Amino acid sequence: MSGIFGIVSKKDCSQTLFYGTDYHSHLGSQVGGLAVGNHFFKQKVHNISTAQFKSRFVNELPKLKGKMGIGVISDSDPQPIIICSAFGTFALVANGFVENKDKLAKELIAKGSSFTELSNGEINWVELVGRLISQEKNILTGIEYMFEKIKGACSALILTKEGIYAVRDQFGRTTLVIGQKESDLAVTSETCAFPNLGFAPKKELKPGEVVLLSKNGLEVKRKGTEKRKICAFLWIYTGDPASSYEGINVATVREGCGMNLVKKDKIKADFVTGVPDSGVIHALGYAKASKIPYKTPLIKYTAGYGRSYIPPSQKIRNQVAQMKLIPIREIIKDKKIIVCDDSIVRGTQLKNQGINKLWNCGAKEIHVRIACPPLLFPCRYTFSTRTKKELAARRAIKKIFGEKKIDITKFTDKESVYYKKMVEAMRKELGVTSLKFQSIRQMIKAIGLPKKDLCLYCWLGK
Repeated sequence: MSGIFGIVSKKDCSQTLFYGTDYHSHLGSQVGGLAVGNHFFKQKVHNISTAQFKSRFVNELPKLKGKMGIGVISDSDPQPIIICSAFGTFALVANGFVENKDKLAKELIAKGSSFTELSNGEINWVELVGRLISQEKNILTGIEYMFEKIKGACSALILTKEGIYAVRDQFGRTTLVIGQKESDLAVTSETCAFPNLGFAPKKELKPGEVVLLSKNGLEVKRKGTEKRKICAFLWIYTGDPASSYEGINVATVREGCGMNLVKKDKIKADFVTGVPDSGVIHALGYAKASKIPYKTPLIKYTAGYGRSYIPPSQKIRNQVAQMKLIPIREIIKDKKIIVCDDSIVRGTQLKNQGINKLWNCGAKEIHVRIACPPLLFPCRYTFSTRTKKELAARRAIKKIFGEKKIDITKFTDKESVYYKKMVEAMRKELGVTSLKFQSIRQMIKAIGLPKKDLCLYCWLGK
């Protein structure tokens, strides 16, 4: 994932841009970038894998004065990208994933385009998006062309001399919300960026909608559609609890998920806990509905340790998982514990950062409750998971059936024998007393949108 933020002001916007972008730190751990512009563009990009965004950029602010700016925190390629085109120079930040990146890059190179931004020897997908947009005679037809060519998802902010073009993914998988404070306009992936900066939400872009934020106000440049497929994982894990998407708050959904997990669950335990940070509100919901007390046997050391799910290498994920949570033996010893978490993706993080530490401190029983169904398909629209073999559910299926070809949809039905065998294999791999997942139906109900409006690809494969 990436988080993007933009601001148009009648005065210097650097402080607002800095803090607005920083409020997206939960969405990326690799790269941070800012760009400002009036008559020309100034840009700074830093690696944030070993330091927080704030510490990397706080000394850059005097060099980034301007009345318009865009920022990004990303778990993938460096951005913002600055591109010179027939219709002028623009800076670009984006959130998403282009599945057919290599094919499109070859087509552009054959037409004479060149790429200057390489990440680990590969073409930067954000630069690719910019090159696609620059193929046309103006920015709007360029955005249309980009939508037409890419397979995947792309929401973007494009900083030009006239203002900021905000572009929501044509299927609405990721979000963009406009906020207003007096005459200032801002646009954000996460609405948690608004309250402390004094902005009030004004408009959520529709799928495929393009708006221009400028000194003249807000202007719709391309109408959106009502057809949306917003990522359900935003509510379950990715989003900040203070954020809302489609008017639905993340924390409220997570509490509802936790309460759903209590249904038909007859486990007797000494206390409920959540794996910090994203499992905590799910666990509070479970505790509320079950009347079992909530306790904190695992303490996150500092906010400086990022999400163990985000870093690109397994080695780094393991290190973050090992170091960030400190167990409290006095709370854990001889206790029966219900552990709530948002999801099991690879499974190694939950086992290493939570389960093993609880057993080592003398836990009597550990019952794991997960707020979404087992993930069976790698995401096609963000950089979160790329291969089937990464997924704990797929490893469990392989352990049961070997290399034998089998219809994966049989494992999506919670009542099927295939599903139950898969969950049992996952339980054994985690090494816990019991393991249960929220059903897809319960998860959709907790979110509160119709199934047709949600992207459920990582669970259902469609």
